[in-house]
Amino acid sequence: MFASLLKRTGIAIVLGALAGAAQAEPMLRGDVTVNAAIVTVGDLFDGAGLMAETAVFRAPAPGTSGILSLQDIASAVQAAGIETFEPAGFDRIRVARVGIDVRQEMLSDLIAQDLQSRGILTAGMDMDIALDAPLPDLIAANTETPAALTILRYMPGSSSFSARFAVAGIDRPLDVSGQIQLMIAAPHLARTLPQGTILGPDDIEMRMVPLAYAESTGLVSDEEIMGMALQRQTREGVMLKPSDIAAPEIISRNDSVTVVFQQGALTLTTTGKALNSASLSQPVSVLNTMTNKVLQGVATQNGTVTVYSGPQQLAGL
Repeated sequence: MFASLLKRTGIAIVLGALAGAAQAEPMLRGDVTVNAAIVTVGDLFDGAGLMAETAVFRAPAPGTSGILSLQDIASAVQAAGIETFEPAGFDRIRVARVGIDVRQEMLSDLIAQDLQSRGILTAGMDMDIALDAPLPDLIAANTETPAALTILRYMPGSSSFSARFAVAGIDRPLDVSGQIQLMIAAPHLARTLPQGTILGPDDIEMRMVPLAYAESTGLVSDEEIMGMALQRQTREGVMLKPSDIAAPEIISRNDSVTVVFQQGALTLTTTGKALNSASLSQPVSVLNTMTNKVLQGVATQNGTVTVYSGPQQLAGL
């Protein structure tokens, strides 16, 4: 009886092993999409086990697909050590490879990064690129670096450039050429304002203009503009140049002003009439109305005039 029980147990173990082997047979997935240059056993089959990373086919070019017949698959995986598999009702499958379109924006970003590393493209600047010829239709492999800049020939002051790129998944390099226009943020009037307006943050908006134009006309920063006065009426949207602004006048021509003379502990004051307009720290001539003498000084805070020291100036007071 014990021998009979042992025999039945042995048969059960064998049958269980056969069932386990059947369950372990890899099953074809059907159409698949891959992201690498090779197709592995794990890409094609469920239940590939330890053989999942084994390469069996070269993947199609990025952004394309190909058809594999059941016979092609069987021959390839047999060489990899898989004798049988479950076809799951398929007689062929499609294998597609993911790709990324190579567009001008991608290449422009790489060129911009290079110019930034050289100190040519700095904060507050941007650039526009015009290619000499349209880009060919290219699809790169879907990697962290679908394209890389390998060579850039460009000299500041010359708009022409040529560049070479390595495209992931494509053996040949991509050569392009064209024009680079550097752009810089410049202050523009947000609205039309009259002469003499003292400018504040709400009066200015920054817009991008060609660097060459900004340099030829003169460029001022928005910080330099704050608190300055317009030299003339200026319409909305005009880029402000150094000649458009000046320090605000604190003394106007014919103003009655206080004249202060200081020398050591001695301080003398009188009144007079300004003969010219002046901003803070600018020269101003003052007529002493009591003596009809003209004094030379500089405009100081609160619209007063401080005269230069010296016997003649003192006599003029």
